[in-house]
Amino acid sequence: MAEQSFPLPDLGEGLEDAVILEWHVGVGDLVERNDVLVEVETTKSALELPSPLSGVVSRLGAEEGETVRVGDALITFEVPEESAGIVGRVPAVDADVPVKRVTLRPPEDD
Repeated sequence: MAEQSFPLPDLGEGLEDAVILEWHVGVGDLVERNDVLVEVETTKSALELPSPLSGVVSRLGAEEGETVRVGDALITFEVPEESAGIVGRVPAVDADVPVKRVTLRPPEDD
């Protein structure tokens, strides 16, 4: 098993942090992708954050009522080694920069 953290994502509008209102999961819970993890409150609104992946919750990054900054670990999952990977956003495409295409192939068995 591998551990994979999910940071508090950029919530837009220049918001730098959010307060944990209510966790919808606890340590040891098995969650599926898009299950609601937590309800947070910003200076603009309250919103629910879905899980970006499936896994078992191993740590919560803050207690209810605490403030979490954007980019700080919000929750950590235990996931199978083969499914551990990158979680995040795809960077925006700049129309002025030429696009390079890369073809990936699995390694050949000897």
